[in-house]
Amino acid sequence: MATKGNPGDNRSRSSLSSLLIVAGLCCFFYVLGVWQKSGFGKGDSIALEITKKAEDCGILPNLEYETHHGNQSTSFDDPKQDIKEIEPCGEQYIDYTPCHDQMRAMSFPRENMNYRERHCPPDEEKLHCLIPAPKGYVTPFTWPKSRDYVPFANAPHKSLTVEKAVQNWVQYEGNVFRFPGGGTQFPNGADAYIDQLASVIPIDNGTVRTALDTGCGVASWGAYLFKKNVLTMSFAPRDSHEAQVQFALERGVPAVIGVLGTIKLPYPSRAFDMAHCSRCLIPWGANDGMYMMEVDRVLRPGGYWVLSGPPINWRINYQAWQRPKEELEEEQRKIEEMAELLCWEKKHEKGEIAIWRKRVNNEYCRERDSRVTLCESSNAENVWYKKMEACVTPYPETTNSDEVAGGELKPFPSRLNTVPPRIASGFVPGLSVESFQADNKLWKKHVNSYKRVNKILDSGRYRNIMDMNAGLGSFAAALESPKLWVMNVVPTIAEQDTLGVIYERGLIGIYHDWCEAFSTYPRTYDLIHANGVFSLYKDKCNAEDILLEMDRILRPEGAVILRDHVDVLTQVKRIATSMRWNTKMVDHEDGPLIPEKVLFAVRRYWVVGDNNSTVSD
Repeated sequence: MATKGNPGDNRSRSSLSSLLIVAGLCCFFYVLGVWQKSGFGKGDSIALEITKKAEDCGILPNLEYETHHGNQSTSFDDPKQDIKEIEPCGEQYIDYTPCHDQMRAMSFPRENMNYRERHCPPDEEKLHCLIPAPKGYVTPFTWPKSRDYVPFANAPHKSLTVEKAVQNWVQYEGNVFRFPGGGTQFPNGADAYIDQLASVIPIDNGTVRTALDTGCGVASWGAYLFKKNVLTMSFAPRDSHEAQVQFALERGVPAVIGVLGTIKLPYPSRAFDMAHCSRCLIPWGANDGMYMMEVDRVLRPGGYWVLSGPPINWRINYQAWQRPKEELEEEQRKIEEMAELLCWEKKHEKGEIAIWRKRVNNEYCRERDSRVTLCESSNAENVWYKKMEACVTPYPETTNSDEVAGGELKPFPSRLNTVPPRIASGFVPGLSVESFQADNKLWKKHVNSYKRVNKILDSGRYRNIMDMNAGLGSFAAALESPKLWVMNVVPTIAEQDTLGVIYERGLIGIYHDWCEAFSTYPRTYDLIHANGVFSLYKDKCNAEDILLEMDRILRPEGAVILRDHVDVLTQVKRIATSMRWNTKMVDHEDGPLIPEKVLFAVRRYWVVGDNNSTVSD
């Protein structure tokens, strides 16, 4: 007769069954996760439904993207966490630019503008506090009104209204600054000046898309070029003309603090379709033409260089400029001589405007080769803190006289999603046509997901956007709109140098090391995006320093989107919580099983003198 099993046996069998069920479920979800990530079958749609349901349950109840201009109460996922508060800095740091600090600058040589270049504080001198906004700070006007008007409270500096009063740069009117679009070299307005250039340069048909404005002032040239769908990188030093670059960014125009001095510009070779100097006071003929050689390096084959103001047309203007005509004549002679050595073709000179065009390849320049020193071609992209050299960057090789060295670019906007020549030719190791197309597709998907969370992402609320680890620029390409522009940053420690690819797409960007401060004023970006930045710098520098720099350059009530591994973002979130940021973490678009997550944040509104706690009770 069969004997009944004892209760212990039943429990053993039950435990074993439970283990098998758990193991089976783990295997199932693992396979499901792999399936979802692969993009095959219906994995994407399943994950999307999960994400939608999570959103419907109020996954982002604490983020407030609309502006309020007042202190906001904050709630966080885990109010019981022991979060260390980061205190505000003093009022004297409202416009603090760490790597362009005036006091530090004066300790460096004045020769060749060295003292105006980047000189960052050592770790022991870095501020570990939050840069406050000035009293009365308000969200800037939306584009295009911001081009012409800036709230006085946001950049309360009147010196330019006095120093440049007769030149129509900027005027103070009540509680706003007005920018009439004038300039030293365009008294009839920037539009009329640009129309003059367009009579020689193909600005209107998309051939010219990226431009560089050296010594940009308040960047009116770049501001008005937006009408032509030309995207301009403007730079000027932080000097006695207070807040030039700050005004440019408040207006919604791309700009950085910078100078042609002793180190190379932080841009790749063959980047810009056009470069411009309007009375920019750069000694182009000095140092054996080194500055013109640097412009030649960053100018693409077939690109244009515009010089207006002294010494052009010196015969007529030397008395008005209050300079000896012999001095001006010699200055222009050196410029003309260097342009010839660079193999630039002079296309136009009328009034105070001269325009040269860089040849499309080296076939036209064989005669000059023995008269110039050629740089090592491998150094053309290696520019971060590298000394500028008096040598000419060689053209990429071509097979005939009609071929554009480095590859011909389509007019914008066609070039935005066309395979860039640097990828098609294999110039960037590890990148292929297929990987470029896949990256483009992936970031369209990511950006669509972002828009479901931040529904005002492309509404015009965010004008100045930064991508801290831009890759191929596909995030910016997915957002492309006349309402906004993106500063695509390629970290100097990135595995692949993709900045040249970004420029070939008709976008702009810059090299930077995120262990240091960025070359901009506080509160100059509306939205910051960072993909994998904290993983990239995990063993390089402190995450808190990077977050404090993000806080410095982000506007009050500006938004942040961070994409990284969940373990990394968990630590980042703790620091961000102590910085007056509202934060919320969400799953990857493909579902909760993917270890990569997205952290959304909004910097709360507060100004100097506010003593409220950074962390809510």
